[in-house]
Amino acid sequence: QVQLVESGGGLVQAGGSLRLSCAASGRFFSINAMSWYRQTPENQRELVAGIARGGRTNYSDSVKGRFTISRDNAKNTVYLQMSSLKPEDTAVYYCNADIFPRSATYSLNYWGQGTQVTVSS
Repeated sequence: QVQLVESGGGLVQAGGSLRLSCAASGRFFSINAMSWYRQTPENQRELVAGIARGGRTNYSDSVKGRFTISRDNAKNTVYLQMSSLKPEDTAVYYCNADIFPRSATYSLNYWGQGTQVTVSS
């Protein structure tokens, strides 16, 4: 059973920093793309940042220059370093990954359970 487990959320003041981690566990062949999404009660889940297996990254305009996504393929882990946090960054952050279960023939998509990030003004 493949699982994605996030950690690192919490409460921080505006201007502060947090680092989220998401580790994949279970039996699988390899991990393709990994991403971070976020969702508030008022909004749909939105893409925050993504990173390909080779390291190419993409960011939403709202976090570009403030957030950095990275990954450690040896640890099957993706990170999101969040700096200069704003109250509007408050949301539940979800990890997402495309994982090859047995070979690179096809991948399955997985979500983590989410971790709350709250930025106070």
